[in-house]
Amino acid sequence: MEKIQFMFDDGTESADFFVLEETKVNGVSYILVTDSEEDDAECMILKDTSKPEESESVYQVVEDDTELEAVLKIFEELLEDIDIEM
Repeated sequence: MEKIQFMFDDGTESADFFVLEETKVNGVSYILVTDSEEDDAECMILKDTSKPEESESVYQVVEDDTELEAVLKIFEELLEDIDIEM
C-alpha cells in the first residue's frame, strides 16, 4: 500500500494517508485513502481538482452525496475483498 503525504492549504500542516485504490471517472481522478493500515480504519474518497498544467495534484474530499455513492460503487467493485461503509 502506497503511503502519501498531503499538505493542507495553509502549508503549515500535513497528514499521511495510505492509498487503497485509484480510478478515473469521466476524466476525473479519484483515490480511496485510509489513515491506517489496520482493520476498521477510516477512509475517504478524494478527487483531483488540479488543472492539467499544474505539476502537483490538488485533492479535495468528495462531499456531494450523488458523486460519492457513484465513485464508492466503483471502488467496491475494484476492491472485492474490502467492505466499505459510509
